[in-house]
Amino acid sequence: MADILERERRGRVEILRLNRPEARNAMSPELSARIEGALDDIEQDPEVAVVVIGGNGPVFCAGADLRVIASGGGAGIMTKRGGFAGLAQRDYPKPVIAAVHGAAVAGGFELVLSCDLVVAATNATFGLPEASRGLLAAAGGPIRLAKRVPLAVALEIGMTGDPITAARAFELGLVNRLVPAEDVLEEAVALGERIARNSPTAVRVTRRLTRQAVEATEAEGWALTMAAAAEVGASGDGVEGATAFIEKREPVWRTAG
Repeated sequence: MADILERERRGRVEILRLNRPEARNAMSPELSARIEGALDDIEQDPEVAVVVIGGNGPVFCAGADLRVIASGGGAGIMTKRGGFAGLAQRDYPKPVIAAVHGAAVAGGFELVLSCDLVVAATNATFGLPEASRGLLAAAGGPIRLAKRVPLAVALEIGMTGDPITAARAFELGLVNRLVPAEDVLEEAVALGERIARNSPTAVRVTRRLTRQAVEATEAEGWALTMAAAAEVGASGDGVEGATAFIEKREPVWRTAG
């Protein structure tokens, strides 16, 4: 029997592939639990710096498995620690990149919005169709989308339920890289490898500070920046980075991922 979540390690990048192509990679309680368990493992593994989430088959993720919801088991899709897909409500400390091909709709789009960066195939589509089904996108879609695109655009996507193309998502800044479908995973891994070459502490703190800045006033932002700078400085990676630059060699970071 095929594993519903495939894992692969490439250097310091861990790839998680949703593997329910017969169900359009729809999220089941079992798949959510498997993702959460994998993320738990990776969080404690200093050899992994970046996570890439992709999917097998023609669709990235069609959201929650409606058969599970119709049978009354929808609550099981929400894990204890991370909520939908084991990630949507989790403040995960390592960078997560979505590698999207085909449709990423409903909870599938919300899974994408839970990630830090997005590499999309030119055939990808994104949408929150819940309103057209009398439902609410309750896995973070409306609250995250409104922080990433203009309010009027977020409202249109949520209220009409109509999908947008990968090209439109790229224009809006929802997508970092737009590539042919056959290249999407490799491009996501390459982006992850680029991040993994940097100081793990500097990446972690920069990620946290950037996310906090969305909600912070400028005064609060400066206070957060000073605290973050002290944290990065205490790691010693700044001295190593400067020394490596002068000595024309790759840095050997003192902190783990």
